[in-house]
Amino acid sequence: MPGGIFDGYDPKIPGLAAKKSYMIVTILIAVVVVLLIFNPFVTIGAGERGIVLNFGAVQPIVLGEGLHMLIPIMQKVVKMDVRVHKSQTNAEASSRDLQEVTSVIAINYHILPDKANVVFQSIGTSYKDRIIDPAVQEIVKAVTARYTAEELITKRPVVSSEMKGGLVERLIKHQIVVDEFSIMNFSFSKLFMEAIESKQTAEQLALKASRDLDRIKIEAEQKITQAKAEAEALRLQKENISPDLIKLRRIEATLKAIDKWNGIMPKVTSQNMPFIDVKDFDHDPDKQQTHK
Repeated sequence: MPGGIFDGYDPKIPGLAAKKSYMIVTILIAVVVVLLIFNPFVTIGAGERGIVLNFGAVQPIVLGEGLHMLIPIMQKVVKMDVRVHKSQTNAEASSRDLQEVTSVIAINYHILPDKANVVFQSIGTSYKDRIIDPAVQEIVKAVTARYTAEELITKRPVVSSEMKGGLVERLIKHQIVVDEFSIMNFSFSKLFMEAIESKQTAEQLALKASRDLDRIKIEAEQKITQAKAEAEALRLQKENISPDLIKLRRIEATLKAIDKWNGIMPKVTSQNMPFIDVKDFDHDPDKQQTHK
C-alpha cells in the first residue's frame, strides 16, 4: 500500500504495522493531553479586555473580545472588565461657614479599553478603592469649602458641575473615564437644619404679611376711588339742581298721585288723599303775578 501508513511493510517482520499504528495513536493522545493540561486558548468575553503576561511581565498588546491562542507556560492572560460601573461614596467635608456637611456621591465610570494593560500594571484591579474613592473625597472637600451651607443647597447644580469637572480631570490621569456624576444627598447638622427650617418659616410668614398688606392697600385704594366717584356724582347732581328741576319733580310727583286717586273725595282727609296744587300747572308768568 504505497503512500499509506504501512509504507515499508515487510511481511517477513510480523507485527510491524500494528506497532506503527500504536505509536501514532499514542502521539495523538499525548498531544490532546498536553492541550488539555496547558490550555493554550483563551476567550475574551463581551465588555472585557485581556492583559497578556509573558512570565508575569505586562505586554503592550491588549486582547479584544474573541478567541485567542497563547504560548503555553510562557504566556498568561488576565481579564479586565471595561464596562460602565457605578460607584457610591460617602464624603464628609466642611462648608465655608464651617458647617459639617455629609455628601453622598454617585458616579458611573469605566476604564479606557485600550489602556487596560496600563491600569492593571499601575493600579491593578482594585482601582475603585485605591483611586476613585479617595479622589471623590478630596474633590468634595475642596469644592464644599468654597460655598456656604445654604449655597450648597441653593446652588446645587453649580456645585455638582464643579465637582464633576475636578473628578474628571483627576481620574483621566489614571485612564478612568467619568460618565455620569450626581450628588445623591446633602445632610447637615441637626442645629443647622432647625435654623434653616425656622428661617423658611419666617420668610413664609413675612411673605404672607406682605401679601396681606398689599391686599389691604388695594382694598383701601378701591374704597377711596369709590368714595371719590360717589362724591363726584353728588357734586354733579347738586350742580344740576335748579328751580325748574325742582318744579318738574313736584309736577311728576303730583301726576303720580293723581294716577293713584280713585276720584272719590274722602270724608276725612288723610295722608293718602292727593293734594293738587293748581299753581304747579300754571306756566303763564303774568297769571301767576296777578294771582299774587
